[in-house]
Amino acid sequence: MSDKPAVLVVWPNRPQAMAELEAAYRVIHLWRATTPEEVIDTAGPEIRAIVTTGERGASVQLIDRLPRLEIIACFGVGYDGIDVEACKARGIRVTNTPDVLSRDVADMGLGLILMTLRRLAEAERFVRAGRWLQGAHPLGVCLAGKKLGILGMGRIGLELARRARVADMLVGYHNRSPRKDVDFPSFSSPVELARWADVLAVTCPGGPATHHLVDTTVLDALGPEGWLVNIARGSVVDEPALVAALAAGRLKGAGLDVFADEPRVPEALLTMENVVLQPHHASATVETRDAMAELVVANLAAHFRGEQLPTPIA
Repeated sequence: MSDKPAVLVVWPNRPQAMAELEAAYRVIHLWRATTPEEVIDTAGPEIRAIVTTGERGASVQLIDRLPRLEIIACFGVGYDGIDVEACKARGIRVTNTPDVLSRDVADMGLGLILMTLRRLAEAERFVRAGRWLQGAHPLGVCLAGKKLGILGMGRIGLELARRARVADMLVGYHNRSPRKDVDFPSFSSPVELARWADVLAVTCPGGPATHHLVDTTVLDALGPEGWLVNIARGSVVDEPALVAALAAGRLKGAGLDVFADEPRVPEALLTMENVVLQPHHASATVETRDAMAELVVANLAAHFRGEQLPTPIA
């Protein structure tokens, strides 16, 4: 048996990063196993690290079956699929890949704002269907002067705020704690922020603390002339409440990159012209995904060399 540390890959990384992992470790590919349970039974006692994503995570049931597990390296900034409490109890280190994806995710946020307010996806379908021959497409709405409420002024929220300012939008935010290093107005609750905003952009972390933070009360505060944009996690928004608000006209529209039960999207959303849908693609550029993958590799390398981790979770 190899003396290289055994690493369980729950989901594959970028090609170059995977080649580096294969060279440095004994890699066990759970993602392509036809019988994952047998793989865990056989290799579990030797596994010292897991490579996973925020969505696929690492459950307490998996963690409990890996007695030598030392570190979980998450490909993504969100790690809500990883049982962090179980890791704390065992002294297992957890890393993620912040910063490197903030700009691309913020770009997606601004893109969804443009697509919803200017009705760009709807207009593109209008042209493809040949309907332009019968008359002009309905007007969209200008971004300039609109109020953007950012729910979660972290790295991504701050990048989105910078982009929104370039588009001449007004920016306000709600955070667990107001930031002293920004000059945007801070609101005391998601409801107060939604009441002020024309567009509510969700950029906060997922997990139990933010589960259904955007509920019926928040959606009704945003109101029939408001738009919701979600580039955070599907769990942050009460999805049935969102569908009901859109169907009843209590919300103007939505731009969604994330959903509660991915890759399954509620059937009702698929038929709504005022909703823009993306396949959880905000960080999906070659450059960013490569940088995220290399950060996974760097965290594992630092751990096994006994060095400080580049990006341990907060």
